[in-house]
Amino acid sequence: MDLPQDLKTRSQKFLQQSPHERLTQLRLVGLARYGDFLTQMPLTEANVRCVMGFLADPTRVKFPQLAGATLAGLDLTGVNFIRGDLRGADLRGSRLYRADLIFAYFDGADLTGADLTGATCHRTQWQGAQVVGCRFGAGVGLTPTQQADLQARGAVLTTA
Repeated sequence: MDLPQDLKTRSQKFLQQSPHERLTQLRLVGLARYGDFLTQMPLTEANVRCVMGFLADPTRVKFPQLAGATLAGLDLTGVNFIRGDLRGADLRGSRLYRADLIFAYFDGADLTGADLTGATCHRTQWQGAQVVGCRFGAGVGLTPTQQADLQARGAVLTTA
């Protein structure tokens, strides 16, 4: 088992690699299913902490733990964030088109200008999330109360 500093160094080195190198490493430790976002994450202190959680014990990773992660501007089309913890994450301008966000936590996250068109959002939590200009499709698992709340905070809900 890595010491915390060793794990931090390994996580920093992971985020310095190319997307292809990262995916190769993820395959070796059985985490390729998370490659759609771990291969794109920029090197930030918050992302190092998130990667440490994945690399500390890959056999115990069940759901994405990305609280505070920097994912702004990434193309996360079709990503699986089921039961993901994205509290306080920076997702400004990200494309989460047709993403699986069931039971995900976006409390306090910044989704300004993000595109969640076609995303499945059943039982997803949005408390305190910034959603100005965030696009949602209608009928994607949002309750009428959630739809009204998100719209009141600046989200754009479409029917097409």
